[in-house]
Amino acid sequence: MGKIVLEGLEFYGRHGVKPEEGTLGARFIVDVELEIAYEGKGDRLAATVDYADVHQMVAEVVTGRRFYLIEALADTLADRLLQSCDNVEALLVRVHKPHAPLPGVFRDVYAEVEKRREPEG
Repeated sequence: MGKIVLEGLEFYGRHGVKPEEGTLGARFIVDVELEIAYEGKGDRLAATVDYADVHQMVAEVVTGRRFYLIEALADTLADRLLQSCDNVEALLVRVHKPHAPLPGVFRDVYAEVEKRREPEG
């Protein structure tokens, strides 16, 4: 099983529970790790995923609607990618909220979800 990683995808979104988060918005960073059995299948795009398509799907979800929880955003992204990318066997999605409204100094807050395609049969 091979892995394709898109790390540090940055988008402006309006996610969060507090009203000002929906009004002002903030920067969100998304990491996507895709497990794909591409070994030995040659040098063909059909054997893997198109990074541009993955980026577009993530952008549409992150910028297209408001989520109150980054956990729900990560779960929605994982579901959408699994539904849209037939070659993906499993994935990990991480949504970072580096400017979360917390008191004090911190480096990052993120939600992470891992999903695996259900076996057919």
